[in-house]
Amino acid sequence: MVSGNLFHCRRNSWPAEEYVGRTALQLLDFDGGSPPEQAWRRRLNSHANLLKEFSVTFMEAMRMMSLGLRLWSYVREEASHGRKAPIDPFTKEKCKPSASQGVPLGGMGSGSISRGFRGEFKNWHIIPGLCETSPIFVSRDGGNKKYSSVLSPGHHEGLKKCNDSGISSWDWNLSGQHSTYHALFPRAWTVYDGEPDPDLKISCRQISPFIPHDYKDSSLPTSVFVYTLVNTGKDRAKVSLLMTWANSIGGFSHHSGGHFNEPFITAKDNPPVTFAIAACETQNVNVTVLPVFGLSGEGHDSAKQMWDRMKQNGHFDRENFEAGTSMPSSSGETLCAAVSASTWVEPHGRCTVVFGLAWSSPKIKFQKGCTYNRRYTEFYGTSERSAVNLVHDALTKYRIWEEEIEKWQNPILKNEKLPEWYKFTLFNELYFLVAGGTVWTDGQPPVIDEKPSPGSNQQKSSKRGTRDTKQESVKDNHVKLTAEQVTNGGDLANGEEQSVSKYAAVHGPQMAKATNGLGSQEPIPYLLSKNGPENVGKFLYLEGVEYIMWCTYDVHFYASFALLDLFPKIELSIQRDFANAVLYEDRRRMKFLADGTSGIRKVKGAVPHDLGTHDPWHEMNAYNIHDTSKWKDLNPKFVYRDFAATGDMSFGRDVWPAVCAAMDYMNQFDRDGDGLIENDGFPDQTYDAWTVHGISAYCGGLWLAALQAAATMAHRLGDRPFAEKYKLKFIQAKAVYEAKLWNGSYFNYDSGTSSNSRSIQADQLAGQWYAASSGLPPLFDENKIRSALQKIFEFNVMKVKGGRLGAVNGMTPNGKVDETCMQSREIWTGVTYGVAANMLLHGMEHQGFTTAEGIFIAGWSEEGYGYWFQTPEGWTIDGHYRSLIYMRPLAIWAMQWARSPPKAILDAPKVNLMDRIHLSPQMIRAMNEINVRKIAPDNRCFPSSAFRCEC
Repeated sequence: MVSGNLFHCRRNSWPAEEYVGRTALQLLDFDGGSPPEQAWRRRLNSHANLLKEFSVTFMEAMRMMSLGLRLWSYVREEASHGRKAPIDPFTKEKCKPSASQGVPLGGMGSGSISRGFRGEFKNWHIIPGLCETSPIFVSRDGGNKKYSSVLSPGHHEGLKKCNDSGISSWDWNLSGQHSTYHALFPRAWTVYDGEPDPDLKISCRQISPFIPHDYKDSSLPTSVFVYTLVNTGKDRAKVSLLMTWANSIGGFSHHSGGHFNEPFITAKDNPPVTFAIAACETQNVNVTVLPVFGLSGEGHDSAKQMWDRMKQNGHFDRENFEAGTSMPSSSGETLCAAVSASTWVEPHGRCTVVFGLAWSSPKIKFQKGCTYNRRYTEFYGTSERSAVNLVHDALTKYRIWEEEIEKWQNPILKNEKLPEWYKFTLFNELYFLVAGGTVWTDGQPPVIDEKPSPGSNQQKSSKRGTRDTKQESVKDNHVKLTAEQVTNGGDLANGEEQSVSKYAAVHGPQMAKATNGLGSQEPIPYLLSKNGPENVGKFLYLEGVEYIMWCTYDVHFYASFALLDLFPKIELSIQRDFANAVLYEDRRRMKFLADGTSGIRKVKGAVPHDLGTHDPWHEMNAYNIHDTSKWKDLNPKFVYRDFAATGDMSFGRDVWPAVCAAMDYMNQFDRDGDGLIENDGFPDQTYDAWTVHGISAYCGGLWLAALQAAATMAHRLGDRPFAEKYKLKFIQAKAVYEAKLWNGSYFNYDSGTSSNSRSIQADQLAGQWYAASSGLPPLFDENKIRSALQKIFEFNVMKVKGGRLGAVNGMTPNGKVDETCMQSREIWTGVTYGVAANMLLHGMEHQGFTTAEGIFIAGWSEEGYGYWFQTPEGWTIDGHYRSLIYMRPLAIWAMQWARSPPKAILDAPKVNLMDRIHLSPQMIRAMNEINVRKIAPDNRCFPSSAFRCEC
């Protein structure tokens, strides 16, 4: 736990030789077996403490009692329809979270499987299931020495059963004392330094295809495990590695029956599969399979019998490849399969053994009726059979993937000016783009399940707008595999269990009837985004695994730096989705739980809070605590940055009507006509429990940045009237903002008269961060910016346990944490990274890295709280987390953005485009006469803008 005497990590973080003997590192330093110098490390016998969840104070509970009752009622109502509410604080997981996570498996958007640092597979997202870790069997020449063990410490639940024929009967001989885990996303190394055989050094390298700017391979649901073996003994050793898999789609579904397995060697015309596990057979490596074994042993070998056979022989029978499809499992029975790879390692010799894992769930179905093809089906077709092709290609392409990963990472890892902790935390925070419930479709319209009208005798039908699917044959014959077949996971968006049908995997998933939630007279508009010359599909990622809303925009503003830097075409695709949504109106009524009022779901001109939950793109704004059409930070965050970063004029022209609409929509919140918007005395921004009165530093600053950005964008696109209008507003608003909020050393929280109006908000310069990140001129004098940032550093950062926790959201001028509400007293991880990025942009490198290092110390270090690979939204000063596995910590990539801006911003003309916007006397007089207006109710685009490109 974090304590007052915690070190401040200015030394090299965890040198590899402190965890693995230098001799072992040298021996494994071939074929990628030795872990890198910069990596996050843990010993396998490290204690995985349980995490402490956030709780509200008594006074906070009393203030939120009405909200809590309405939320509880809403959660129950959604459950009655078989749906999970987007925010459900009442339903807790049966297993308490612990500090045991590691690098997840797979690419983006096709489901992921997390893997703990001890080797266990866990936290199945989208593609659920149950898996056990790899055992090893070693015998020395002469038979005088034999070793067998699961390659994971025996710390798992259910392993202490007596007389068990399941996995408790296996040899759990690994202590983990001499075994270590090394993580550098998207790869991880587990080094066994003499365990279980004292004369054998083993490195297991986990590789997933996460490759920046590669929009094909980065979508693939597959991973590879490369075992590097070094025999330091005097005798030749036969080493057999085993990969096992339980046939399941998660939870207790492995007891539901109807599952079946079959072995195969890659060839044409094999039946479809869902999961495939495989190993490469080479001249030195012999691959055998056991198509079926069970945890109970009824009707086939038990797990204990399988284990005993491997201990005795070190392999299975080759004839098993000729076995056909197994009988479907009975209710309560669990089918498993195993692949064995055996090799002889000579004294002082080395050998490599490679396993592959792939899963195929080609369609993603949401609860209200829409089904989409995943991105990878564009290349592998829609049959579950594609898992065979996927695992084959993974085994043959992983070296190329590694070369590309190293080419991307090495310039940062080898930069001696950067702190060690920053290098590996930067990459490891990207875990969220795989494990954060991401969905990546092929970009085509969905299949929509249509519910017949009441009284109709018609059967449910489907509309489909996709192109014909493709299939590819397996290429070569030298890879030998085994696979297991389970049903498609049904509603893959929410991970709920479904029973497995005997024939479902063969004939396709049997989708439950669902309603799209619209009346029969209201067709669902599919917001098909234009993607320019290359369609990279449509992308969704959750706000967090506890807040199940897709692409939550106020949070995406922080997290999107990662996508914009590494996968800019995905970021532009998301931005186009929101641009379409701005011009769309959904007049269905919804109840807002904070005050019990109701309003329409989506107001035209307003940027939606999110793209929905159970019917994304069609039913937006799943968030229903407040009416987000009245939020003040969503629309400003939408403007310009991505256009500036990419220099994509086509994108700029495409989204310009939405930018105009979003900016004009905000005029209604400038109630006194001074150019500056006001907040409305409720939490009308991303801090949705922290009330704001009048002008606020956060929303007002974002509005200033948006005014400058919109005027600049208009100038670049040739829309002179719009450029003039918003330049004038910017000049007016800036003067008002500084006059009402600047107090001589920082900007007050708001212009109201409440007890916290003079609080020091860590995020008070979010607008300036936005402007600087977009290559725009500073909003304020540099001395004011640096003064405010220094105040934040001294108060919000250093006065909270010496900077070892990050930046607390609110501090009072007397140096105490602002206790106004739960959010004012929290440290938000993503906000801290954003503040640090802002400091870097203004030459405050020491303050910036020290600020961000607090998140590393509290979240990632051995002395911290244990939040690695599950970084939460935030924590309190005593280490109680809120919302694990959260989107906003991806904002660490804003720090890298600050250090190395994109080429489009670096190459932009070094002139202030605002100075080129000349205001005519007529425009000034006209602007003084403009009344506040609202967006017109029609759904047409705004045609008044003329475009003229300026290079």
